[in-house]
Amino acid sequence: MPKAASLERPDPPTRRALGSSKLAWLLGPAIVAGVAYLDPGNVASNMTAGARYGYLLVWVVVIGNVMAWLIQYLSAKLGIVTGQSLPEVLGDRLRNPWGRRAYWLQAELVAMATDIAEVIGGAVALNLLFGVPLLWGGVITGVVSIGLLLLQSRRGPRAFEFVIAGLVLIIAIGFVFGVFVAPPDPAGIAGGLVPRFEGADSVLLAASILGATIMPHAIYAHSALTRDRFAPAIGMDAGTLDVRRGITSARLLRATKWDVTIAMAVAGTVNLCILLLAAAALSGVPGTDSLEGAHAALHDGIGPVVATLFAVGLLASGLASTAVGAYAGAEIMHGLLRVRVPLILRRLVTLIPALVILAIGFDPTVALILSQVVLSFGIPFALVPLVALTARHDVLGDHRNRVWTTIAGVAASVFLIALNALLLWLVLTGA
Repeated sequence: MPKAASLERPDPPTRRALGSSKLAWLLGPAIVAGVAYLDPGNVASNMTAGARYGYLLVWVVVIGNVMAWLIQYLSAKLGIVTGQSLPEVLGDRLRNPWGRRAYWLQAELVAMATDIAEVIGGAVALNLLFGVPLLWGGVITGVVSIGLLLLQSRRGPRAFEFVIAGLVLIIAIGFVFGVFVAPPDPAGIAGGLVPRFEGADSVLLAASILGATIMPHAIYAHSALTRDRFAPAIGMDAGTLDVRRGITSARLLRATKWDVTIAMAVAGTVNLCILLLAAAALSGVPGTDSLEGAHAALHDGIGPVVATLFAVGLLASGLASTAVGAYAGAEIMHGLLRVRVPLILRRLVTLIPALVILAIGFDPTVALILSQVVLSFGIPFALVPLVALTARHDVLGDHRNRVWTTIAGVAASVFLIALNALLLWLVLTGA
């Protein structure tokens, strides 16, 4: 039959690409998902943490990156083994329509908070580099993101991955270069690896860093990225998926571990360098807890080259992350509500809150940090189902989590939820 034949003989380009089993060709989805760990919210949170508290919160960045590796691998594994994204799997299992809509609403609010951070970051970067007014900078960032989304929809995931990887390279150069010009204190770094806080504000910043490091929309997106890259196939069993792809899921999972490791190594290094640069060069300097102030301090203290590269890295961060965020938001809506909204239309709608914030003159850096706190509260709603689903035999079969993997996932969930609960208590009590 035609349908059966199509399952056994996938399109030649897909089969040749995957069947080659070359590791380099199997890499890519994690790099795209990893952009979420390099968005302007990360920059604002890490710069503010380093400027205010020096090396105090180094441990938060390190622990967050370790947890991020596990979380992103589990998300990718779900997409590879099931041929579905996390929102699609949840959409199938949440039988109550109101429950499904409520879950979608919180995920949608998280996606909007993500968008605010990314658009504002791009607008601030354009203002720093070219003097573009913030509102128009937000519009330009949105227009460029539309172009990236058109590339993804018309040229496919591989072309999208190449462009995003190029932007990631620019981001890395922009934020890492300054550390070589103003080296951090090794003793300070070692002291910062000891977990501790200094007051309620440091807890707020820790939650902000984790919200920027472990982002809910990245959890939703990574499963969709692996699904799209390695042949979507809803409802197929593992054996049929392997035949369609021309490569086993086990082989893809091994390659995915490398993919996630590379992506998280890049993201973790860049995030740590941002905090270390602020701790080494901006600690105690007044006004450096804003992106504009940090840029000015870098210019005056280290030189125009470092300051310009910082702004270029921030611009690349905003442009890349806003496109990935829009992709994740569209997947959330499709998977949970079974509604497909054109990416361009969705991009225009979700652009509005960020443009309103820019138009009313709200402090961009404060908006960035608060958006990351919102993201940290959305983490449990993405992370707990992910750990639970990937531990189930009826979902992943023989590829389900091992006991120690599940224990690690549960420990990460408990840690993040506890930190968020502490933050909520501090806010409610005015501490």
